[in-house]
Amino acid sequence: MISSIKNKLQYALLAIPAFAQENNIDIKPSGFGDEITTMTIGGIISGAISLVLLVVALVFFFVLIMGGLKWVMSGGDQKNVEAARNQITNALIGLAIVFATFAIMKLIEVIFGITILGGIAVPTFNK
Repeated sequence: MISSIKNKLQYALLAIPAFAQENNIDIKPSGFGDEITTMTIGGIISGAISLVLLVVALVFFFVLIMGGLKWVMSGGDQKNVEAARNQITNALIGLAIVFATFAIMKLIEVIFGITILGGIAVPTFNK
């Protein structure tokens, strides 16, 4: 056992001089971290708003899916069907609020010429 550890240690020590021969160690690769140096408070807030909208929309979408699964799995029990219907209704209301918030923010961007949702673009069909 000790001889096995000794052999592995000898092989590891053979690799050390190869790493020590490097003269130039590039700590910051080119193009890495350039976004961090150009961050502003407005950009951070814009990114946070975009992230919150995305997370909330995903949560409501999964609540909607879970409500649909509850409805399918209810087996015709009226109480479970009603609970699933309420969950689906609440999820749809939540999604409508999230998309209305997105639309209002885009409208504010157009009217005032400011950038609130910098990272989110509305998809279009033309290039």
